[in-house]
Amino acid sequence: MIKYVLRRIAGWCFMIFLATNLTYFLANAFLKPRVNFQLRRPPLPDDQIDRLLDEHNLNDKIPIIERWWTWLTDIVTRWDWGTSVDGLVVNTEIANRMWVSAQLVLGATILSTVIGIALGVYTAARQYKWQDRIAQQTSVVTLNIPAPVMAAAVVAIAIAINEKVGSRIFFVAGAQSIGVQGFWPKLVDSLQHLVLPTVALTVIGYAGFHFLQRSLLLDNINADYVRTARAKGLPLSKAIRKHALRTSIIPVATTVAFQIPGIFTGAVITETIFAWEGIGRYFTTTIAKNDVHGAVAIAAFSALLTAIGAILSDVLIAALDPRVRVS
Repeated sequence: MIKYVLRRIAGWCFMIFLATNLTYFLANAFLKPRVNFQLRRPPLPDDQIDRLLDEHNLNDKIPIIERWWTWLTDIVTRWDWGTSVDGLVVNTEIANRMWVSAQLVLGATILSTVIGIALGVYTAARQYKWQDRIAQQTSVVTLNIPAPVMAAAVVAIAIAINEKVGSRIFFVAGAQSIGVQGFWPKLVDSLQHLVLPTVALTVIGYAGFHFLQRSLLLDNINADYVRTARAKGLPLSKAIRKHALRTSIIPVATTVAFQIPGIFTGAVITETIFAWEGIGRYFTTTIAKNDVHGAVAIAAFSALLTAIGAILSDVLIAALDPRVRVS
């Protein structure tokens, strides 16, 4: 198993290197940092623009291969992913925003997965009963609610609760308050900021796991090993939990592992509404500002998360499926 994981890690390292370098050339082809200076009023002289771009290794008058080699050498020797066209250090931006997004994304992903799987098991054991129908209709509604609408609804409810209680229980903007000191005050403050965006992402995200888990379980309920367990007197609900769930949860685990990179960069709307300076907002900023180095760094970060998700998926499958362990 260890050798298999090491081989997978080596393969993904090569893929990350290849994808990141390909993204560098694509970003330089489509993003034009020079435009940022040409659009200034009054416009800057060309020689001054060249000097400014040279400072950040973004001058398009220099051959792309030379710029690429300088960029790659800085990463390999100093882990320096460069600076943006306005002078921001990409390493610092990614490091700060990564942890901001992690607070939001990981909590919402865990809650969505747990709630979705639990509902899938519960409704599969009660197929076509009123509990199943109500849960399905509710999931259909939440699945089709746009993220901005859900976020706005959560904010409105939180404001109403704050006004009803007469105290600020929930914060509707930002990831933390300024000037809070001490471990417990900081923890409470972070939770007050985290609740609303987490609820918004969880409500619109759990339904997909609910439907997937229910469908997979229903496919396995009539399998021979489940029918044998039921013939021996095991109730349907226990037969599902002890036998069918172990097999049917494998595709769900794989789906979760591969969704994490997309959630990190895709929570743009939620981060914008709740004013969280995370990876999602940074991604849109890099495109708007023609930030080549920032865009490439986000691509590398996403590729790394994809690799981690793929490896975790392989480990989970091996842990859940004895046939994979034997092979």
